[in-house]
Amino acid sequence: MIDADARLAGFAPNLRGVTPPAVPPSLVTIAGRVEQRLRDVLEPEEARWSAFDDDLAEPVREIGRLVLVGGKRLRPAFCHWGFVGAGGHPDDPVVVDAGAAFELMHAFALFHDDVMDDAASRRGSPTTHTVFAQHHREHGWAGEARRFGEGVAILVGDLAFVYADQLMAGASADAWRIWNELRIELNVGQVLDIVGSVRNERRRHKAEQICRYKSGKYTIERPLHLGAVMAAPERSAELLPALSGYGLPLGDAFQMRDDVMGAFGDAAVTGKPVGGDLREGKPTPLLARAVEAASAAQAEVLSLVGTAHLTDDDVARVQQVIVDTGALADLESTIARLTDEAIAAIGRAPVTAQAHDELVALAAYVSQRQV
Repeated sequence: MIDADARLAGFAPNLRGVTPPAVPPSLVTIAGRVEQRLRDVLEPEEARWSAFDDDLAEPVREIGRLVLVGGKRLRPAFCHWGFVGAGGHPDDPVVVDAGAAFELMHAFALFHDDVMDDAASRRGSPTTHTVFAQHHREHGWAGEARRFGEGVAILVGDLAFVYADQLMAGASADAWRIWNELRIELNVGQVLDIVGSVRNERRRHKAEQICRYKSGKYTIERPLHLGAVMAAPERSAELLPALSGYGLPLGDAFQMRDDVMGAFGDAAVTGKPVGGDLREGKPTPLLARAVEAASAAQAEVLSLVGTAHLTDDDVARVQQVIVDTGALADLESTIARLTDEAIAAIGRAPVTAQAHDELVALAAYVSQRQV
């Protein structure tokens, strides 16, 4: 197999040999507040339903196992700075509730996404559907272990979805319109993603559309919109387009960085299998670029993507073709260009100076992160 460091040297400096940008201190502060709010919501719910029936203890606990053990808390951070940028007070509990709602909504998506992708691990730990499938096998219960595990995981995700809505209960009608739209966009993006995977979709415009809707918009643009509308609904016509000028290109860059990590990331760092996106056949802008530039021999190697029982050696061969076609270098250039575009846009946006500075720092962090 090709040595990973040798393969990436000179092509993906963000993955090997370069220290990634430091986590902005404000992100740590926001994350701490949101995590405490999540504990305030989830711990009483676990106690309530465990007292009702012992069989409910572990399923409810699974939400906390996912949302309280990690995560970058980017969606709460962008919501916070949209709120503060529009004039909201940084200590207002309403934006903390919105941040916690984003984390629970994201958890809902991850529980379901892991079932759809048949993922074995998430953040370095076994996924919920695999945990409950193993319980089924260990106890010799009736029926099929796989279906049981997936059924429990789907229901756990649905619970997280409801808890997210409860945290948004006091929001205005304008905020609810954005909240509902972002969830529709998320689901639309996921449908496009799974359809694109089974069809071996490799067209660049389709891959970029999926990139934007399955992750980019609901990670950056819509949280900014929600925060701004919660703080200054009367300024929506002014604020939302300006924030989109920052959020859309940075959201694309964010997901493209995820695509690089999904193809080349170190499992010990990302918590996901090496080459996970290649094994699943995900329709990504990275792969689309490689297909566009591939020779006949290289195209044959790329046709292995998404096939059953892809070996580690196959993954390494595909990774090498992605590097050799220039696709990785081109995507890195695109990520840098989109990040610059976002930073320029927020410089023109009518937001507070503090929000501007923090959003510039977040742009550098999310586009160059390694996890």
